[in-house]
Amino acid sequence: FLPGWEEGLFPHQRALDEGGLPALEEERRLAYVGLTRARKRAAVSFAANRRVYGQWQTALPSRFVDELPAANIDRQQEQGLYTGNGYGGLSDGGYGGGGFGGGTSFPGAMRRRGPRTQRFAGTGGAGGDWRVAERAGDTDGLSVGTRVFHQKFGYGRITAKDGDKLEIDFEKAGRKKVMGSFVETVS
Repeated sequence: FLPGWEEGLFPHQRALDEGGLPALEEERRLAYVGLTRARKRAAVSFAANRRVYGQWQTALPSRFVDELPAANIDRQQEQGLYTGNGYGGLSDGGYGGGGFGGGTSFPGAMRRRGPRTQRFAGTGGAGGDWRVAERAGDTDGLSVGTRVFHQKFGYGRITAKDGDKLEIDFEKAGRKKVMGSFVETVS
């Protein structure tokens, strides 16, 4: 179970303010580690409203929610305790068992993204539609032998591919299995 995937909480606002992009990448790495440690499924949740220092605050889903592979999402709606907002969920599949399900019923959750996003229609209340990153096609250009770069493991070559799942022989980190959405092709 991976709760609290809300902006300002995960990634934490202090990390963003004090550490900038390197701190954001570290938080992203932690998200990846959490998802890949799940053996069969991972449940990721976020709240539409959270009580902070005695005050209710509206929360937006974490930016990491938008980066999860759409093919691995099984969106589930649950009734919120106070507001009736949907939140939480689980997913089967995903590389390393990672997956996500979640939704919100408040307008602030509808984020504007670039062309790499698609609309994911929800069944929640007003504004229940939200956006997730479209990653399913990201590995189409990747094939065995392609040179890639990974933020943590560095440079390597793809040795095997199964959908978005890649096995890469990294120059310094050795052979690793990673999701294609976490690598970039290099020339």
